Amino acid sequence: MQKREQSKQGGASGGSATPAPKRGRPFGSGSNSALAAAAATSGDSAAPSTLLGPSLQVHSAFAEQNNKRIVLALQSGLKSELTWALNALTLLSFKEKDEIRKDATPLAKIPGLLDALLQVIDDWRDINLPRVLMKKPRVRLLGTNSTVTGFGNEYETLSSGDSIPQPKSGSANKDASARKIATKPFPSGWWFEEDGIFNLDEEGRSEKQQCAVAASNIIRNFSFMPENEVAMGQNRHCLETMFQCLEDYVIEDEELVTNALETIMNLGPLLDLRIFSSSKPSYIKITEKRAVQAIMGMLGSAVRTWHCAAAELLGRLILNPDNEPFLLPVAPQIYKRLVDIMSFPAGDAQAAAIGALYNLAEINMDCRLKLASERWAVDRLMKVIKTPHPVPEVCRKAALILENLVSEPQNKPLLLAYENAFAEMLFTETRYSDTFARILYELTSRPSNKVASARGIWGM
Repeated sequence: MQKREQSKQGGASGGSATPAPKRGRPFGSGSNSALAAAAATSGDSAAPSTLLGPSLQVHSAFAEQNNKRIVLALQSGLKSELTWALNALTLLSFKEKDEIRKDATPLAKIPGLLDALLQVIDDWRDINLPRVLMKKPRVRLLGTNSTVTGFGNEYETLSSGDSIPQPKSGSANKDASARKIATKPFPSGWWFEEDGIFNLDEEGRSEKQQCAVAASNIIRNFSFMPENEVAMGQNRHCLETMFQCLEDYVIEDEELVTNALETIMNLGPLLDLRIFSSSKPSYIKITEKRAVQAIMGMLGSAVRTWHCAAAELLGRLILNPDNEPFLLPVAPQIYKRLVDIMSFPAGDAQAAAIGALYNLAEINMDCRLKLASERWAVDRLMKVIKTPHPVPEVCRKAALILENLVSEPQNKPLLLAYENAFAEMLFTETRYSDTFARILYELTSRPSNKVASARGIWGM
């Protein structure tokens, strides 16, 4: 399976051509859009200097000479050091598809770098949710020594001439213990509470959020490098942080969720969900069930890029037999959602859904039975082939899914209703005629003499 790779639109190195537009930002959308459009239409590779902006040159041996400094800068938490390290790593981690670079930074050569980047994301996630929602209940001592506190409607119980009754002698020990608790000094952790002395203002929270997004973008870039896949796929802290970002996609930064999803999808073929119950040190206590539920949440989201990537991720995870016990319990929900995604007009959504269904149909008989009984599944598979989909491989996989479904005898009563449609596809779609011939053979053959009956009906 191939990873999604970044495509480069702008020319040679050294800044001689206009840099490619960032994701979600069309070409020429900046302040110099007129000049950018002129440069694009002229076809001149030498763009005006006003389009280049500030540049940062990084030597090829920069990472080897400053690896310890980069890690320490990330761990320091200081704004200037953190910004320097994130800017350097952003340049070092970027690599084009066909670019041969000796200075591409393999993650395994820098000890502690991945954990330091993850700590930047964890720091933001610690303050992302308002602490007022996470505070533990504490003992309230206001008014413990008085019958009436004076707040609310209690002031009506006493007139101006009444005297406040004194506490009974039996409560002396209780009062003493209350005073002892009241005079107990605050723990040092109070400094970091929402009302403590180290809380951040809105500008500080925004800067922390930008640092977390930059760190996630660097980790995403690392996941595109083959030399980093094993180290990241076996790092429990990395997987826990990424899956936690997927869990909180409703309140989390969208760019952070997208980077986390793409990172997990790149590591999908090597990902073993049993790592969450292994003996490796855990930071967030993510379980296999929570990880699957996080993927299901992304699969059910309304954002097209998210549910397409989640469908592709499920197709990659199911290739590992060790992941089947965690994915098969939610298989009916997966089938229903993937069939819904097949009805979307977007071609990438249909391709992602069919790719995942193709891998699921290859697993076992139970998957094929449940998929065949799913409403509209066969109709939408046929529609993708008839339209047809712009990518021929998608149509071929859709036809192979139908062949897998008809291979189960229990599915024949359901698929016999489509016999005429299969026969029409046999004579109209020459590219998939062999597949539909095998489908019709399985549908119409009898156990006693399969070959004779197929030849008699379809002239094979």
